Amino acid sequence: MSLGKHRIVKNIVSKTQISHKVSKNILNAFIDIIKAESPDKPTKISKFGTFYAFISPSRIGRNPKTKISYKIPVRKKLAFKASKNIRYFIN
Repeated sequence: MSLGKHRIVKNIVSKTQISHKVSKNILNAFIDIIKAESPDKPTKISKFGTFYAFISPSRIGRNPKTKISYKIPVRKKLAFKASKNIRYFIN
């Protein structure tokens, strides 16, 4: 199941009884904080998890339909590692 921003906002609205606009602003502010802080150093949210950036090396990719190979350049990616509490809750 995919959980998009719109669905997250709807869940916030239903559980907290605040307006759709305010909950959307809260979610966007949270995402902006994670994007701003994580490239420099890991961003840890206690009892939730850690967001961290890592460098993905360049590699050769291939279009499965056309079978044409091309080089995928080095890029920075954002990853998330769930805390023990979240992993325990999910499993």
